Amino acid sequence: MTTVLDKSAAPSGAEMDWNARASTLEDHEAHAPALDQGLPQLLYELAVRLPAQPEVDALCVWLYEPARQAVRLHVLMGGLKAGMDFPAADSIANWVWKHQQPLIIDTKAEKRFLDFAQTLLESGVKSFCGVPLMIGDRRIGVLGLASTLSDAFRDFKLQFMQRGSPDASPALRLPATAGPINNGNGECDEETFDLKEQIPPGDKFEGIVGRSDSLRAVLDQVQIVAPTDSTVLILGETGTGKELIARAVHNRSSRRDKPFVRVNCAAIPSGLIESELFGHERGAFTGALTRKVGRFELADGGTLFLDEIGDLPFDLQPKLLRVLQEQEFERLGSTVTTRVNVRVVAATSRDLPEMVASREFRSDLYYRLNVFPVQLPALRERPEDIPLLVRHFVNFCAKRMKKRVEEIPNEAMELLRGHRWPGNIRELQNFIERAVILSPGKVLRVPLTELKQLGGQLDTSRQNAGSETVTLKDAEREHIIQALAETNWVIGGPKGAAARLGLQRTTLISKMQRLGISRAQA
Repeated sequence: MTTVLDKSAAPSGAEMDWNARASTLEDHEAHAPALDQGLPQLLYELAVRLPAQPEVDALCVWLYEPARQAVRLHVLMGGLKAGMDFPAADSIANWVWKHQQPLIIDTKAEKRFLDFAQTLLESGVKSFCGVPLMIGDRRIGVLGLASTLSDAFRDFKLQFMQRGSPDASPALRLPATAGPINNGNGECDEETFDLKEQIPPGDKFEGIVGRSDSLRAVLDQVQIVAPTDSTVLILGETGTGKELIARAVHNRSSRRDKPFVRVNCAAIPSGLIESELFGHERGAFTGALTRKVGRFELADGGTLFLDEIGDLPFDLQPKLLRVLQEQEFERLGSTVTTRVNVRVVAATSRDLPEMVASREFRSDLYYRLNVFPVQLPALRERPEDIPLLVRHFVNFCAKRMKKRVEEIPNEAMELLRGHRWPGNIRELQNFIERAVILSPGKVLRVPLTELKQLGGQLDTSRQNAGSETVTLKDAEREHIIQALAETNWVIGGPKGAAARLGLQRTTLISKMQRLGISRAQA
């Protein structure tokens, strides 16, 4: 059952018996504690205050039902269809519940929560704002504000129910809106972006920060493959966090209590890498004064991370292939076979299929490594994660430098979001560390001139803002088509479109498929 109120007949004062009204909400066992601890008063505060807001045409509360893994809609005001259940994973309510942050959507343009948006659209709702609700320190659900107007909540503020407001009930707590409300497009409503708030636990995964769909897809893959002993190949540009993903695979496997050994194949001279990997006996070569245990033996029972596997010397690749298949090898200068139990996780920023085609990398080794490939997105492909990463790096650097940096101008944040970041997360981290060093007070002083000169152009959709609205998807599609046309639709190779765009060949092909780009259509 649900309670439905007419906006034209908004309750006033104590005329309404809210204990009786709230009891009409479905009183199931999972939410009995919340009802006992102040939900009636919370509903009273909402119904008294919100009808005065011209943007609000309907008001509802979503309560999470763990037994059904769903969120149920309870309508308090307006003509929304009541009592509907939505799978938790498919609703804006679940996103707001999980991240504990407000979120605004346009139901006509929404792509992430299609079923949810369609249901709202059928009820006449064009704009929807979800806000997390808490009673004391207990999170109880999500407040939904609906409007029949498009873009109704762009400038909507929640000061009338802010925590600390003299008129607000002590039982009711909404998140402080010192930071901007997220409208899903990265637009901010305040002049500064709050950096001092803690990153929600749901946005951290084994030290990996982000909430974008592309990153979540990668983390889902990690959770799937980690419990197995299968070989994992991590692909991605330099600076995208491949080692963090490798550590996440190890930490979520049955080998977590065993060694995690890292080898950078590009950092070791080609004449020494065999000794580093497999060890050597005394006298095996000039300078081998003692016996040395190799990295495979050190990682026995655990995980060996072979970073930059694309730089492994060609003549050493057959021996690595044998270890992967047979789990055995001989040290340099020894005829004794050593058996190990090692899981291999490899990573590279190079295009291995192209290296196989040019005979720079053995095809049989590539197929053996490519059991479970994981493609990491470049930072420019997930700009919605940049504010979280900035907050994370600012807090980390400020703590180390014993500084207190709490805000960043919105202009600077927008430039950070629009920069292409050819060095990806590593470049962003180093840039933020430099900004913290330059910041004498609480506001992050970002060297904007330097940022503009780093060679990363802003997205054309941002440059054209105010003159003609161009979506990021359309701008990206046109940019890719232009690069393909300039290279006569050659994708790979040093003079191909992928190299011109600063992308891996496989990444560009994936983007072309996602954006529906083909030579015939162009």
